[in-house]
Amino acid sequence: MLMEIQSSSGEEEGSREKGVLYRWQGYFCRATPERLLLARPVLHAALGTVHGLLLTEDGSVYSFGEQSWKRVESQPTGPVIESALKGQHVISVSAGSYHCSALTEDGLIYMWGENSHGQCGVSGMDQVPSPTPISVVDGETHPPQLVRVLTVACGAQHTLALSRKHEVWAWGSGCQLGLVTSVFPVWKPQKVEHLVGRYVVQIACGGFHSLALVQILSSPEASQQAQDKCGQCKQSRYTVTDKDDHVIISDEHYCPLGVELSDSKEGRRSAQSSPAQTPQSKNSSPSLTSKSICEDPVGSQQNTTSQEAQPDPAVSETGHSRLRRTKSTPYPDEQALIDYLKRISDQTLAEQAEASSLGGSHPPSRQSSLTCPFRSEKSDELALRPSSPALSRTESITVSGRQRCASDTVTDQKHPLHLIPTLDSTSDDSSQHSSVDGGVCISDLVISNGCLFESSEEGCEPTGMDFCSADPLQGNKSTSLTDITIEEAEAHNRRGSLPGFSPVSPSGSHRTNHLRGVAGAVTTSESRNLLPSLYTEVWSWGRGQEGQLGHGDYLPRLQPLCIKSISKKEVVKITAGANHSLALTAQCQVYSWGSDKFGQLGRINAPSTVPNLIMISEGIRVWDVAAGQTHTLLLADGDRYQPILYYSGEQVVENTDSTHPLSGTYTQTPTLLPFCMNFGYVSKILGGGLNCLALADQNAMGFIATIHELASAERKFYCTLSQVKSEILSPLLARASLALSLGPSSMLLFQEMAGSFSKLCHLTGQHSASLTNFLQRGKVIKTLVLIKNTAIFMDTYKEYSDPVGNFLVMGGFQSLQKPSQECFGKKLELLQTLLESKEKNASPYDLLVSLFYMPLQHLHGYNRLLLKLAHCFEVNSEEYEWIQNGCSKYEDLARLVSKQRRDAEATFNFWKNFKGKNSESLRKPSRRLVCESSNKSLTLQNAGRFSASWFILFSDVLVHAQGTIPSKKLFSSHYVYPLATLWVEPISDESVGQHGLKLTTPEDSFVVLAISPLEKGKWLRAINQAIEDVLAVGLNGRTRVSRSSQKGEPPVSRTSSYTFSKEGRLKDAMYEGRWLSGKPHGKGTLKWPDGTVYCGTFKNGFEDGFGDFMMPNTTFNKFERYQGHWKEGKIHGFGTFWYASGEVYEGSFRDNMRHGHGMLRSGKMASPSTSSVFVGQWFQGKRTGYGVCDDFSRGEKYMGMWLDDQRHGDGVVITQFGLYYEGNFCNNKMMGNGALLCDDDTVFEGEFSEDWTLCGKGVLFMPNGDSLDGVFDGHWGAGLRVAGTFTKPFEALRIERQIPVAGQHAVAAEEKWKAVFDECWSRLGCETPGEGVHEKAWENIAIALTARHRQQKYRSEELSRSQTKMLESLEVIPQHVGPATADSYNSIRRYLMKACDTPLHPLGWLLETLVTVYRMTYVGVGSNRRLLQQAVEEIQSYLTRIFQIVRFLFPGLPEDGGFILDSSSSLDEGTDSLNSSTHSETPQQGWIVSSSSLLLPVLLPRLYPPLFTLYTLEKEREEEVYWSCVLRLNKQPDLALLGFLGVQEKFWPVSISVLGEKKQVLPSTKDACFATAVETLQQISTAFTPSDKLQVIQLTFEDVTQDVQALLGQDFLWCMDDLFPIFLYVVLRARIRNLGSEVSLIEDLTDNSLQLGQLGFMLTTLKACYNQIQLEKTT
Repeated sequence: MLMEIQSSSGEEEGSREKGVLYRWQGYFCRATPERLLLARPVLHAALGTVHGLLLTEDGSVYSFGEQSWKRVESQPTGPVIESALKGQHVISVSAGSYHCSALTEDGLIYMWGENSHGQCGVSGMDQVPSPTPISVVDGETHPPQLVRVLTVACGAQHTLALSRKHEVWAWGSGCQLGLVTSVFPVWKPQKVEHLVGRYVVQIACGGFHSLALVQILSSPEASQQAQDKCGQCKQSRYTVTDKDDHVIISDEHYCPLGVELSDSKEGRRSAQSSPAQTPQSKNSSPSLTSKSICEDPVGSQQNTTSQEAQPDPAVSETGHSRLRRTKSTPYPDEQALIDYLKRISDQTLAEQAEASSLGGSHPPSRQSSLTCPFRSEKSDELALRPSSPALSRTESITVSGRQRCASDTVTDQKHPLHLIPTLDSTSDDSSQHSSVDGGVCISDLVISNGCLFESSEEGCEPTGMDFCSADPLQGNKSTSLTDITIEEAEAHNRRGSLPGFSPVSPSGSHRTNHLRGVAGAVTTSESRNLLPSLYTEVWSWGRGQEGQLGHGDYLPRLQPLCIKSISKKEVVKITAGANHSLALTAQCQVYSWGSDKFGQLGRINAPSTVPNLIMISEGIRVWDVAAGQTHTLLLADGDRYQPILYYSGEQVVENTDSTHPLSGTYTQTPTLLPFCMNFGYVSKILGGGLNCLALADQNAMGFIATIHELASAERKFYCTLSQVKSEILSPLLARASLALSLGPSSMLLFQEMAGSFSKLCHLTGQHSASLTNFLQRGKVIKTLVLIKNTAIFMDTYKEYSDPVGNFLVMGGFQSLQKPSQECFGKKLELLQTLLESKEKNASPYDLLVSLFYMPLQHLHGYNRLLLKLAHCFEVNSEEYEWIQNGCSKYEDLARLVSKQRRDAEATFNFWKNFKGKNSESLRKPSRRLVCESSNKSLTLQNAGRFSASWFILFSDVLVHAQGTIPSKKLFSSHYVYPLATLWVEPISDESVGQHGLKLTTPEDSFVVLAISPLEKGKWLRAINQAIEDVLAVGLNGRTRVSRSSQKGEPPVSRTSSYTFSKEGRLKDAMYEGRWLSGKPHGKGTLKWPDGTVYCGTFKNGFEDGFGDFMMPNTTFNKFERYQGHWKEGKIHGFGTFWYASGEVYEGSFRDNMRHGHGMLRSGKMASPSTSSVFVGQWFQGKRTGYGVCDDFSRGEKYMGMWLDDQRHGDGVVITQFGLYYEGNFCNNKMMGNGALLCDDDTVFEGEFSEDWTLCGKGVLFMPNGDSLDGVFDGHWGAGLRVAGTFTKPFEALRIERQIPVAGQHAVAAEEKWKAVFDECWSRLGCETPGEGVHEKAWENIAIALTARHRQQKYRSEELSRSQTKMLESLEVIPQHVGPATADSYNSIRRYLMKACDTPLHPLGWLLETLVTVYRMTYVGVGSNRRLLQQAVEEIQSYLTRIFQIVRFLFPGLPEDGGFILDSSSSLDEGTDSLNSSTHSETPQQGWIVSSSSLLLPVLLPRLYPPLFTLYTLEKEREEEVYWSCVLRLNKQPDLALLGFLGVQEKFWPVSISVLGEKKQVLPSTKDACFATAVETLQQISTAFTPSDKLQVIQLTFEDVTQDVQALLGQDFLWCMDDLFPIFLYVVLRARIRNLGSEVSLIEDLTDNSLQLGQLGFMLTTLKACYNQIQLEKTT
């Protein structure tokens, strides 16, 4: 017996008020439990057979009772502290029959006690005297990892541990370990492979059996098709029953023979199949000879010693140990077994038939295999685990056991997701995958709108339920009847896809889609993590000789197997006595099974091998259970909130002298223990051996009592809700006639209401389980879910309130009366009972309304109890404020819900009396009445004498009904105005009087008159408030905070959608977006029924700004699309139009027409024969002005003037054969004087007619100088008829003759691309070039950049960080006042560089467009040497015209060629030194400002490729000569070449430095002399601008000079005769391929100022070298 320990410390009595422990034995009324006092309150305790452990608040562990393993002479009488555990932060303790364990905060285990079977996990010791740390190591990971543990359970000879990854580890002896081994004891903790991949949340150990509570997760992969017969008992796995219109298929097969063990070494996961999967085992002898590992132990009920498991002496050839069939089996022969199976099968069929008869019109049917829509692609690991053939419905090996849906591994993430298998699945409960049994059945799924996801948190709490559930899903609101009426019968919910059976359910496909719909809406909410899951199943394994496994037989199970019968019972706690097991459900019911020799199962005449309910009085709600050796202890709510205790089992004689205290008497049903009322508030009970413990708290400040009252009220509420769900909702939904009584719309509303009810019910169940946990752990107020996560409760209650109100408004409760009375009797007594109704004569209608509004009344209970709880704390404490805050939320919600009910009832009564036509079209479920004007309080202005108006304001629309007899409420027509697009303003002008209200809608505007100022104010407030409420919900039901003004008026600007109905441009179009006072204004989308869509910005009701427009083209059956700018409803500005014909136009528009500069691409889509690109000027939809057209089909390119879509004016045509025409075009044809230049330099100048026909006078010049002068007729290339004079001039005359050159009839460069420059000027806000205010131009630039930047955000292409920074820097307007200085000039240059790099800037756009048109002109067919001069002139004209724009933006810049003095002597290092005037004749330091020096660096690099190509074509012949000379001369060694070129020997290098080493120049040395200068000159090809190229030449001269000065001294000066041969050598060695082109480009594009002086001299030298090389003779 325990002694009462007095507290030695002088601590306050306050600590005595909590954690007080009482101990007693048996159920005598006069038994006096002993109170055990320790220095600190007890947090946790555990009982073994004759010993116990206590854990106090400060983490100290005490042990008491008989402890033979303690090496002491006499056993202590009271609790003794376990000093070895000091400072270890122990958080829980557990005790086996004769061994103990303690778990620390870090998840580490300490064990001590009896160890003869390895149960302490310490090898080599029979007894472990003091706590010893045990390592649980996962050897499968690399490197092996230490497993952190959540909770430990101890049996007689084994120990189980649950890891934080929710996997089970076992060690000790016996089949109760669940390990695949025959070698015992198992000293090292090993993983129970059969539970891997399942989310275990609790474990419990009996004497020789084990239990696990598994949270149901999704089956990762549907198991492979099962075979038809069981591998061991050969019984068919499936039974098929034919009904009239459907087939029932049962898969309820249980194999009574248990499991075979597969041969596997200890500690290793078996990767081979179980015996039933190998052919040998199928054919092997049926006699099982090996000794049973789980043989029933011989001895008394209290087994302290059982036979050691022997290694199997007779292992069969296949290497598998066998189970021995012993005589103790209840079936002595095979016939008896077959009879037994038949009985079970018959019983199952009977149950199925009964269930299907309940199922109504929809037969239960086999579902086709559903694949999980959230399946994770990546499996944690592919592990083949041994399956249990006798118990599983599949004999094929299944893979990816640990794979989970929607999360890689369960606890690797902080808040992972788990998909709960609430749907039919091909997975099977005893295969390697998570069981579908025990999930919510389909009706549950639909009723709860989903509830598919559960989430778990990696918990660190030691005991109880560490599993948490995620947000029950919000599924489709309108679920189908088919989904709900599927019955909740077990037999129908486990539906695998059978081989050879196809689904026969008419609702199958719908259900699959429903799952996808529900699954698609998944959002996980972390807030749900605090709530325990109710979707659980119990698994058991070990010895079963007393039926303690619950599988309906007495056979052992070597591996965990699911107990199917309690799979859907919402088990929240499991516990086990020596030979019996208990499961507590969320509905406060207790299932028991196993040994009932002493009445410990608490029931009479019920089979003890399967779970059955303990018999307990109605109204008693059990919320904690404990089991000892031969007794069961229950903790329950009574009538009061103080918990009461019940005892069922063996009586214990009080006389302690007796060696056998057991009396042999027992109670078969639970007996109330009267002394429990003296304990205070019991929060936890424990049992072990013959002892009982109760852990109680005294009621300090009323806190404990209030918490118990809250938990008790929640349990009672959940039981009521569950009853309503199972006894009212399910029968009603199962009735086939319900849909007929309610009608389709009300039926959907009823289903939605049932779904929300189920969701609320589920949340309440989770909350009640959570409150039990709260009571048993710490009671820290901040962890109270009700306050910590108010949002879950608020949302769920709101979600329920709406459908009930909708159902009421639509008259659903009226229609529900008849089916309810058919179901539950005329007076609905069942409803009265559930409501605990005091009214005797309540009408059926009132009862139904009260029943479905009853859950919402519970909010008042929350409010009351939270207030009560708050008063337990100081008013200024944080807890008080916290609770008060939560309390006010529930109070507000309760007020809101009751207002919603009043509104719904008022609306229902309004519709009852409403006689208007079309009332059904106005009657919507969610619509509520606000006010109406039947008392003539509101009339229409200027209404006719006989017309009557009636205004009805609903929560979402204003209805204006018109008729002639308002008193009878009969109306001929009505108009409906959605409130989201209604604007109301009071008006009081003379014409209307003082009481007018102006109502504005998108298509109407009218004035209504109130009869008094009071009525006017009432209606104005009501309408404004209703609009506010509608806007607050926002589009698509998303809550949106509206920016309303202080006066309580809704915003004038708002977001909404509206469909236009009146005749006109917008008829039947639907607009969604921003509004301003009745007109679309801001961003929005406009859709027409024919598929036309505009998405962009609006202004005053018109498309205005940037927009995207699509419109169907019936001819091509394709869409046309425009993306760009609009103005006042028309396409106006820059944009891109994709035509259905395949044409694409990119450019400017005006008034829906192409106008300004643009590019039209006619693709192959339009017609292969007309594939072309035009870029140029447009006028009112037609090509007019300068343009370039590249006609791919004809291989021609036209560059010239256009008029009305035709070539008209000067122009040039180039063909792909190298012909060059130029002349005057008229009506698309070249007429009059013109010129034709051939590739071989043949030239014709004369008259043309029609298309390229030579017709009239002309002169033909031959390449050799001969000419033919006369009258020509015919096509070029097809033979010409000529009448004229042939001239062969002398050499002297030949030189004088003027052969025509290209470009005489070409359009002048400054006339080209005027539209492009005009567009740029207009973007700067100038009507004509150069005329405008430059401040306005800068404003326009800033606006353009900001608007484009904002636009870019809505476009698909993202801007990079550097682009964004550049845009931001460009938005700053450069401030330069007065003439430019050197500093401001540099900043201008930098600004231009950035601006030209950004297409969003007008200058950047201009540059990009010019580059495009230039490349269009001179690439491809346009790459003709005749065009070189035009190409150069075009670039020069670009420079001039861009410089004009730059000077407009920066008025301080001097004119082209002007000079800026440099105030500082040092030049900006980032600038080009060639631009400095040091190279000109002026003595001052400074800058020459020219268009080329400022703009060529930005422009030329972009135009370089086409331009340089033209130069190379022009110089092609002489470059050939030059290059062949270069190649020949370069074959010579350095000294030979220097000699050949006539370089004086004094300039020949004697030695050269190679990598710092001096080497002699030998006659054979090659490519070594003047190497630095050669390398420098080679860079000329990589420079773009002429100034850069000149700088390269200058540096080359400097390098040559340095080399020579090194030989001849620093004071050496050049003379031209010395310099030229050396430079010629450098040029030859540089091997520049197109040197002639480089020189010409520099000459053509260099500023005149730079061509003077030293740089000009150097350029001339280079050119002379080029010419000289062509003349060199190498022989």
